[in-house]
Amino acid sequence: MPKLLKATPRSLLLLLLLMITAPGMAACRSESEIPSTTPTADFTDHGDGTVTHQSTGLMWMKCPLGQSGVDCATGISHTYTWEGALQAADATTYAGYSDWRLPNKNELSSILERRCSGPAINATVFPGIPHSYSFYFWSSSPYAHGSGNAWLVDFGDGGNYRAYRYDSRHVRLVRSGQ
Repeated sequence: MPKLLKATPRSLLLLLLLMITAPGMAACRSESEIPSTTPTADFTDHGDGTVTHQSTGLMWMKCPLGQSGVDCATGISHTYTWEGALQAADATTYAGYSDWRLPNKNELSSILERRCSGPAINATVFPGIPHSYSFYFWSSSPYAHGSGNAWLVDFGDGGNYRAYRYDSRHVRLVRSGQ
């Protein structure tokens, strides 16, 4: 006979929290509820792993560093310290361009999809969502009130946060479009 587990108040609370939060994960509200902040039509896909955001003129790598392919299914998203992310950006040549850089926090926030969460990004345009609990991406913006910190964008909830520069985070690169 199988052994039954005893339900404790804590285990019941955890189960309830999972039931409440799980349906909202990786979900977008319909366009009729909240208009899209980064509709697919606002991006030009160049067919080489890059897209240009028409409203900002910025060209983005569709996949985080470490991933490639049409749906970013090849490889895994690498994580870097802040200094490592800046160096990786300087060393990257991709799609015939060598002027890739780490975006500042406002540029990185410009591709947030505000009607979505977990991830808070247009997954059609940017399919490379890290297969981990972390949706944090470094920006090039240092944190003014602490020299050991820099800004990052959380593509899980759409927030901007500071983090220690020695923490490991994901990277999505940008370049000024022509």
